[in-house]
Amino acid sequence: MQYSAFMDSLARPDCPEGLDLCLQALWHAGHGDWDTAHEIVQVHDSVLAARIHAYLHRLEGEEGNARYWHRQAGSTFPAAMTLEAEWDALVRELTR
Repeated sequence: MQYSAFMDSLARPDCPEGLDLCLQALWHAGHGDWDTAHEIVQVHDSVLAARIHAYLHRLEGEEGNARYWHRQAGSTFPAAMTLEAEWDALVRELTR
């Protein structure tokens, strides 16, 4: 899915079918459904899922847990990045 199509899909009430699990998690996070997004990444074992997991814990204000998941992903905690910019960067990475 292209970035613009993904962004347009956020206006719909249901997650589009056929999305990669990580993109599904970001869709739910973009819809404000933290619990569903977290459930998805919790059972998905990949570096990208760990980065999204980190983002989700940062979003809920759990910086220590977010840093843990960044270590699991081998990524750097984005202290200078806003939550919106981090979400957008993850979406862009998955919609390239």
